[in-house]
Amino acid sequence: MKKIISSGIFIVLLFANQSIYAQATRFESGKYINSKGDTLNYRILTPDANPARKYPLVVFLHGSGERGNDNEKQLQWGVQNFATDQMMIAHPAFILAPQCPAKQTWSNIGRKRGSREMKLTPIPAKPLELLFELINQFIQKNPVDTARIYITGLSMGGFGTYEALERNPHLFAAAVPVCGAGDTSRAPIIAHIPIWIFHGAEDPTVDPLCSLDMLEALLKAGAHPGITMLPEVGHFSWLGAYSDMNMMEWLFRQHK
Repeated sequence: MKKIISSGIFIVLLFANQSIYAQATRFESGKYINSKGDTLNYRILTPDANPARKYPLVVFLHGSGERGNDNEKQLQWGVQNFATDQMMIAHPAFILAPQCPAKQTWSNIGRKRGSREMKLTPIPAKPLELLFELINQFIQKNPVDTARIYITGLSMGGFGTYEALERNPHLFAAAVPVCGAGDTSRAPIIAHIPIWIFHGAEDPTVDPLCSLDMLEALLKAGAHPGITMLPEVGHFSWLGAYSDMNMMEWLFRQHK
């Protein structure tokens, strides 16, 4: 009996791994190089595009553990949920997953020691600056519905999601920051953007109060954000966030 159970588990895991591999291979690799020679690696999922239609663009920002130059690690968490057969049929879209170089970050914020208060610095981090350039180039060359550009990210990418909104508040139609944080003083300039916040209630890495601070600031600014605080969940709140089909359906309904 033990052998039968073990074999069954092995088969399930084998099919699961094959499914993940099949989804990963749907993302083509690319490299953006600007006029100064600065480079940003990225993966792109392209829908079965009809030239007569335009499609949403989802920008996905990975966490700190997926930094590097292999152009693969950024596919490890979350973004694969946009590449399932079900999602590609129900919500065909371009899914852009850039990779932040090692030892760099998506966000460039100042933070006082022992405080949750954060302030944007005047100049964005180089990876985020390159991302904005890449997005602008991409929408010029592809049938993107510019009224349906979304951004989401986890952990370091959650910080980057807030910063991308705050530095370019008219680009995005909606956002899903996952276990992130941002400059709450900038909430008024992003209050018009639909936002759904996710965080683990027991996150030991990014204080859940960071999400509650942003929620409070957005509400005071007149926004109507959503929030899902996952009970008994630590830092891996993205597992719940990107498997939440209600969130996915909500995201693709949003228009500028």
